Amino acid sequence: MALLALWAVIARLEWISPIFLPGPAATWRSLSEGLRHGELLHLTLGTAERMAYGWALASVIGIALGALIGISPLLRAWLQPTLEFIRPLPASAIVPVAIAFIGLSPAMVLIVIAFGAVWPVLLATAHGFANIEPRLHEVGRVLRLSPLAFIVKVGLPNAMPDALAGMRLSLTVSLILAIVGEMLASQEGLGLAILQAARSFRSADLFAGVVLLGAIGFVSNSLLGMAERRALKWKQI
Repeated sequence: MALLALWAVIARLEWISPIFLPGPAATWRSLSEGLRHGELLHLTLGTAERMAYGWALASVIGIALGALIGISPLLRAWLQPTLEFIRPLPASAIVPVAIAFIGLSPAMVLIVIAFGAVWPVLLATAHGFANIEPRLHEVGRVLRLSPLAFIVKVGLPNAMPDALAGMRLSLTVSLILAIVGEMLASQEGLGLAILQAARSFRSADLFAGVVLLGAIGFVSNSLLGMAERRALKWKQI
């Protein structure tokens, strides 16, 4: 509320030109009109869907690879340097490569999102599997569990808190990359709408898009938090 009041005061006193900084009232009018009469709702759902698909793909790949790497000391020793080399690469840097191989398409944006969002999940899951209590390995051998059964019945529950923490970070990365991908690849969504509003100096529309991005991030993070508490309810017993 303090930030909202400060924003309103700055806009009312015109310390920054209204061309660049509209007031909260103008932003709200643009937001409500866009949701009622324009394509803002359609664009918002498109961005959210793109983010969700990329995040889901990154989560599945990250958990699967993280489990394989974390459960095997040999794989960790061989792959850790490669992972540390690739992980810092910004996902936006692979956009030109993805465009060259795939073209300007929704699939290209999905691949960029998955590439950037997979690392928090992969590394967190690998950390969770690597730190399984050694006595649990002994229990698995006594019970003659196969490697797959050990991963599913023992390793995954042990690594779930780390994996979910990585998935929470990955969700934020997915939203950012969805916007960047839409801007760079001219795909329909909030990212492209914000870029077009900025180029035409429609600041109220631009800020309305930013507000919607914040709403997407807040709602998705809240839903994941609820799912996380439900999945880890057994730890509170």
